[in-house]
Amino acid sequence: MITAYRDTGEAVTLRVGEPLSSLPPGIVWIDMLRPDKAEDLMVEQLLGIEVPTREDLKDIEPSSRLYTSKNAVFMTASLVCKAETSLPNLTDVAFVLTQGLLITVRYEEPRAFELFRAAMHRIPGGCGSGTILAVRLFETIIDRTAEILEIAVARIDALSIQVFGDRTVGKRRPPHYLEEKLMDVASHHRLVAKTRDSLASLSRVLTFIYTVPSVQQNKETVELCRAISRDIQSLSEHASFISGNITFLLDASLGLINVEQNAIIKIFSIASVVFLPPTLVASLYGMNFEFMPELHWTYGYPMAIVAMALSAVIPFYFFRWKGWL
Repeated sequence: MITAYRDTGEAVTLRVGEPLSSLPPGIVWIDMLRPDKAEDLMVEQLLGIEVPTREDLKDIEPSSRLYTSKNAVFMTASLVCKAETSLPNLTDVAFVLTQGLLITVRYEEPRAFELFRAAMHRIPGGCGSGTILAVRLFETIIDRTAEILEIAVARIDALSIQVFGDRTVGKRRPPHYLEEKLMDVASHHRLVAKTRDSLASLSRVLTFIYTVPSVQQNKETVELCRAISRDIQSLSEHASFISGNITFLLDASLGLINVEQNAIIKIFSIASVVFLPPTLVASLYGMNFEFMPELHWTYGYPMAIVAMALSAVIPFYFFRWKGWL
């Protein structure tokens, strides 16, 4: 689908097959969402440029993601998508500046685009050119990235309370509770890792776009690029801090699991020691030797029972006195 936007934020849908010799007046942004070959060909014929394909967006070499060709600037950035779900991912988006227009090619729907479309008409000074529009769009993307990190922080805080929070007296955790929380830790780590990758990609794009002549000629865009670069650096540092917290939470969860397992082994060890003396007494009087005077005692059986009980109770209370139980 191809949607064109005027500087006022008005949307115009461009359909394949409609006779178009030129773009409608006032268009500053062409947004291509999951374009097919026919739509790529239509835009190429209208603007005289080569539209990046899905295969082109997957290229990870910097020379293939950031370059200038035929009076057009091509930039590819990786943006976080589906941040609110348990499986966030990165989607590559192409930004093309040519003939005063911004062209975006994407195959997913990052929320930043939706937010930008909704606020496009409120941009101070308007968006009279594709260059200003691109920089403002990157500003919205960075704001959305900051929001994603806030989501990650809130989730990690909630998980930390679940792992380390005060437990009600007498209330025990369900079996495998901490093991399940490890899966949540992995999900949060994935979100933060994807965000850090996106910030690294955006940092390279901002460094590149700062060298574009149309950006350098406009003082507003230059200052905005500098502000966005500072925001990216700040968010990258914050993402590293969050990643450190996730690492701590992971190590602490594994430590708690080891503590619980050691407590179980401790119980079995103490139980084996407590029941060892009664077993010894029972083994002694279970031998079938002919000359065992206790076998003919009238009170031999109850005395053996008492001896086994005492040999179990005395170690138990000794362990309690030592604080081992």
